[in-house]
Amino acid sequence: MNLTVLLDRPLQRLAGGSRTGVREGAFAWARALPLICAAGALLLHLFGNAHYGFFRDELYFIVCGRRPAFGYVDQPSLVPLLAAFSQLGGISLFALRAVPAVFAALATYVACVLALEFGGGAFAVLVAGLVTIVAPEMLAFGARLSPDTVQMLIWPLMALVAYRIVRGADARLWMVFALLVAVGAWAKYSVAFFAVSLIAGIAFTRERHVLRSPWFAAGAALSVLLVAPNVFWQWHYGFPMLQLLHNDYDKFMLKWPPFPIQQIMVMSPLLSIVWIAGLWWVLKHPQMRFLGLAYIVLIGMMWTLDAKAYYPAAVYPVLIAAGAVPIEDWTGVRKRWRTAMLVLITAFAVPSIPFVLPVVPLPTYLKYQVALGNLFHIKFHIDNGGNGIPIQYYGDMTGWPQLESQVAQAYDGLSPAERAHAAIYAHNFGEASAIDLYGRADRLPPALSGNNNYWIWGTHGASGQVVIDVNGPELLRNYRTVTRAGTFHNPTGMPYENDFPIWILRSPKAPLASIWPSLKNYSYAFGGM
Repeated sequence: MNLTVLLDRPLQRLAGGSRTGVREGAFAWARALPLICAAGALLLHLFGNAHYGFFRDELYFIVCGRRPAFGYVDQPSLVPLLAAFSQLGGISLFALRAVPAVFAALATYVACVLALEFGGGAFAVLVAGLVTIVAPEMLAFGARLSPDTVQMLIWPLMALVAYRIVRGADARLWMVFALLVAVGAWAKYSVAFFAVSLIAGIAFTRERHVLRSPWFAAGAALSVLLVAPNVFWQWHYGFPMLQLLHNDYDKFMLKWPPFPIQQIMVMSPLLSIVWIAGLWWVLKHPQMRFLGLAYIVLIGMMWTLDAKAYYPAAVYPVLIAAGAVPIEDWTGVRKRWRTAMLVLITAFAVPSIPFVLPVVPLPTYLKYQVALGNLFHIKFHIDNGGNGIPIQYYGDMTGWPQLESQVAQAYDGLSPAERAHAAIYAHNFGEASAIDLYGRADRLPPALSGNNNYWIWGTHGASGQVVIDVNGPELLRNYRTVTRAGTFHNPTGMPYENDFPIWILRSPKAPLASIWPSLKNYSYAFGGM
């Protein structure tokens, strides 16, 4: 059963009655509303995304995707493959960022469809679409490529399919649900939390009979089968993702305010009124109650596990769509109220857009960041760098081509004999990925690093007799001769990516292969070892 068939009934209702006898123009208009909202999201992101530069994770995704595998230390395979595919025509920030732009558009479309499915009309669709577009975390998921980019579409689709099943649709839709879970799992493991939450929500209601279907069991088996290659990869390498989570535990977790309050913050206090209304509304209606219970279970699990505030954010298009329906009812036919609400949502969202979409030149953004910081007495930077440099979200989009260029200069400065067997070592995967991506033109050897999947890729046969060491103090103690080749200066980068040394290491105390196990660093903490 395809999505168009699933949508016919709500679209017919929006058009003014049953499909038979409805004016073709009205039905076409009803079908166009979600498409209009989706097109708005797509155009906004295509215009706003492709500026500043690649985010460090995006560089890493491209490099990982060019080395296809069933898994990586810190992620499944789907997002790296999407990243690498986007660069088949050459290095292009626009092509890479077009991927999250498309996902943002599709997620907006599904949110609008959910509003229709929940019984909303045209205004509910507009509210659902607009809030999904401008909510800060949704903007962020659509602004740069990340595993959450995929989740922002997969989770609402899972909710839509589950809702249709609960409403009495063909039980074979459990197979579609299973496929969605599998796709989500190949992007980010957190989809398992949402799948469990949805099933728990159904089990806690009178609709639990749908779980007794053999198609539910078949779907569960299918999802396990489809995800098995990645699980086997993780098992083969000793579950490195769990090692990474253990190593980084407490390094990035925000303990205060409490996790539920953090949800209001990341979705913005004013716009959160919509999804909170949606949570109240679905809990109130028996056939929708499982969605509200699923949210409560999801937040409970993530709160217990000290998850980052944005981890459950992909669920909010569902609650936003639900909240749009009672808001439509409360405003009735008061056109002024409805117009004022749409204007208010837009006006409240606009000031935050430069913090999520790189829509203005970086110097202009820096002035804007300082001005808002002074106005609201907020220190935006999290690494004691002050407001004179960007937030990490943008700081990690600057300096990468310049870093590779300086490393290439150091490499060219070696004698021909040294260049023949020289290696390049970087402290973290961001630096290593930048060297790998941009270094092709300068014919640099593949970058090495002990950080995350770079450690698994190993030494590429390098002897370690001569190493260009990029910001890697962990390697220095293994060499007898250390010469400083330069200092990389990037004032708009993160503090730990600015004013760091580039060394030439000679005369190793031991072969690089024997040193390699001690360099293993499964972590996202880049400020030091």
